[in-house]
Amino acid sequence: MQWNLIPLGDRACTVEFSDPGSATMRDLIHCVDAALRADTPTGVSAVVPAIRSITMHYNPMQTTLPVLGARLDLMLGSLTVSAPIPRAPVRIPVCYGGEFGPDLESVAAAHDMSCDAVIDAHTAVDYVVAMIGFLPGFPYLDGLSESLHTPRRDIPRTSVPAGSVGIGGGSTGIYPFSSPGGWQLIGRSPRTLFNAHRLPPSLLQAGDHVRFVAIAHDQWDAQVNAA
Repeated sequence: MQWNLIPLGDRACTVEFSDPGSATMRDLIHCVDAALRADTPTGVSAVVPAIRSITMHYNPMQTTLPVLGARLDLMLGSLTVSAPIPRAPVRIPVCYGGEFGPDLESVAAAHDMSCDAVIDAHTAVDYVVAMIGFLPGFPYLDGLSESLHTPRRDIPRTSVPAGSVGIGGGSTGIYPFSSPGGWQLIGRSPRTLFNAHRLPPSLLQAGDHVRFVAIAHDQWDAQVNAA
């Protein structure tokens, strides 16, 4: 594998991988993340996996960048990369279209599909959480059918409702909070993606599998109460 250690100020650094070797990038990141959490280097306070990199936050009074680099070199030299054990997907109920998915019709028109065909394609596969980012608990999901790849909106919205399910390029994801955003909104879920009083706070973690399940609009209130 090929990797670089990039300093981020004096309290963090990113391990960026350019070549996973014989493994997939997703499996490599998963295994490096697991190894760092199982035997966390002295001074490291947080390990944050992304799609092609892992960031470590550390206390500069307890460790240094060269020390962390040497530790990584030793760990990566002996690391065995394997695919994670398959897990049952987390089921995410979604109300598609209408007030819950205002961009569903435009996404369907962009691909010369019906709205029902878009929903069928979006709910037909299991997705994998590639990373959590942008907002606490926001999952970037791998596995979106190429038939649904859609560019982000030319003009982002100033406010996207919490739970909104969107498409941004070749990814799909879920907004955990109300926030600005430019993804194409095709539905909304009543599930709570992030709760600071829950352990862990994020409903989804990198490597989790996700399956979207379409629900009728008149089921929204019951699903909110059950979430």
